[in-house]
Amino acid sequence: MTRTFRRLLALSIMFMTACTPVPPSNLGPTLPTRTMGLQDALPPMNRFAGNRVTTPARSNREIGKDFMDLAFRMESGRVVARLTRFEAPISVRVTGDIPPSLTPDLRALLGRLRSEANIDIFMTGAADASITVEAIPRSVLNAAVPRAACFVVPRVSSWEEFKTVRRTPTVDWTTLERRDHAAVFVPSDVAPQEIRDCLHEELAQALGPLNDLYRLSDSVFNDDNIHAVLTSFDMLVLRAYYDPALQNGMTRGQVAARLGPILARLNPAGEGRPARPQNDTTRDWINNMELALTAGSSANRRRSAALQAVSTAGALNWPGPRTGFANYAFGRLNVGHDSTIALAAFNRALTIYNRSSETRLHAAHVSVQLAAFALSAGDGENVLNLVDSAMPVAAAHENAALLATLMMFRAEALDMLGQPAAATAVRMDSLGWARYGFGTDDNVRARLREIASLNPLKGT
Repeated sequence: MTRTFRRLLALSIMFMTACTPVPPSNLGPTLPTRTMGLQDALPPMNRFAGNRVTTPARSNREIGKDFMDLAFRMESGRVVARLTRFEAPISVRVTGDIPPSLTPDLRALLGRLRSEANIDIFMTGAADASITVEAIPRSVLNAAVPRAACFVVPRVSSWEEFKTVRRTPTVDWTTLERRDHAAVFVPSDVAPQEIRDCLHEELAQALGPLNDLYRLSDSVFNDDNIHAVLTSFDMLVLRAYYDPALQNGMTRGQVAARLGPILARLNPAGEGRPARPQNDTTRDWINNMELALTAGSSANRRRSAALQAVSTAGALNWPGPRTGFANYAFGRLNVGHDSTIALAAFNRALTIYNRSSETRLHAAHVSVQLAAFALSAGDGENVLNLVDSAMPVAAAHENAALLATLMMFRAEALDMLGQPAAATAVRMDSLGWARYGFGTDDNVRARLREIASLNPLKGT
């Protein structure tokens, strides 16, 4: 799997601009002096404690179908004939241009995999490690694999080795009989959060399922990339994947025959719960979403593809994640083109996401878009209503970029409502999270300026 640049859309932090900091001349009004004074001494970077991320419990029958669809298909739709996994213990080493945040975040992730997924996995310095995490400058990574933010491949242990075999069956997951070695390639020069997100998603796929399902609301195994870190559902899937009752080389039928008792033992709360109807995502819908979310096509083609995805999801009466995400993407593509259409799409997405507790994080992403509209309209109270409900959700799901953005909106709304002292305090509190979520100080300052430029009272 590759975590592509389209994940920046899902993060909801780039509501007006592209993924790089915007030059000051394009940012609109400059922040007042009292705010810009923060740029001389930004506070230290905040980090999450790495606590368990909980998600709503679901029926084991549902989870069992999800497991099978994740484990026995690739993202492309190709069938995976047999279950493959590493034999414990599993060692992980780090090489390359290692940024300061990578090793602590990796250690925290491995700790969760041990405690929540019951996988015997540990860090090592040995060259023959089961999994190698190599940090590479983004420009080098993208020169070899365009549009990939990070990815995982089997049977190799270095970037140099990958380059020699990348177009051969050596790195074809469907040819494996078992997993002996894999390499996760992450960018070394991006924000700490993006590196961490890559570690969670790609290490999970190095260990277990290779597919993504757009229907999932509570998982990183979803190409909407709403979830930044592994959820309790993901940990349950990985725990089942490495259960002693399963073995390397098992067919789909053999795994299906044993999975029910495994889930009953690992997740007794899921027994007896009613299973909701599940339907597969059509290839046409996936193709339209990929066209909509990937740069390269014209803006009109991308908007048309997103609208077709909205229409398909509505016609098939898909609940939650897919219909909401299609509307969210359609709204995002209309920002700067037709604000009326964009606002209506975001409101539809929020309504859809608010129907279930499983999509509260999704709703928090949409709240950023709606807060931008409310701030631009001078409606500070509405901004507060939107961000105050979303901030705890962003924090619970360890999304620093989303949390910092929401806090910056809150600061602007408080300024607008005549509470400058409270605004300054919130803005200061946002900066530690922003440094983790956005990376460089320049990126943090650009985000501050960008959000402030939406405030009609600034610069007047």
